[in-house]
Amino acid sequence: MMWRYLAGGAAALAMVGAGALVLGSHTRPEPLLPATPAAAVATPMQTGGAEALPALPEATPKTREEKRFGRYDKDRDGRITRDEYLAARRKAYAKLDTNKDGRLSFDEWAAKTTAKFATADRDTSGTMTPVEFATTAPKRTARARCVCPPAAAAVDD
Repeated sequence: MMWRYLAGGAAALAMVGAGALVLGSHTRPEPLLPATPAAAVATPMQTGGAEALPALPEATPKTREEKRFGRYDKDRDGRITRDEYLAARRKAYAKLDTNKDGRLSFDEWAAKTTAKFATADRDTSGTMTPVEFATTAPKRTARARCVCPPAAAAVDD
């Protein structure tokens, strides 16, 4: 019966020792890219534009939103007015208003769709077959995927 207490005590000490080893080891993985001091990076102004700058990391969502805000804030006052916000829609409307009367007729509004139908209706029957209809599917653009360089092989010391 005494051996159970001894085995339990030894197991507890082994677990404490293993925990101390795991928590006590503060090894950090080596960085994938070497650290470059800010003073060592030359700007295009310093080099006359002759050297290419290193690749920049992808923009964070916050900076994307700041860029989007900047596109709308035409007078750069830090605020977007209703007119600034609607400017892009006004341009799109003006493109659709082909006769420039300030009003969109149904034909002006549906011009793109009408042209798409006419292009798809190859036999000019006024109807589309399933094969003709398949040509009207929106073209999906492939998103550029991040092509990361391969990780450096681990070097054994």
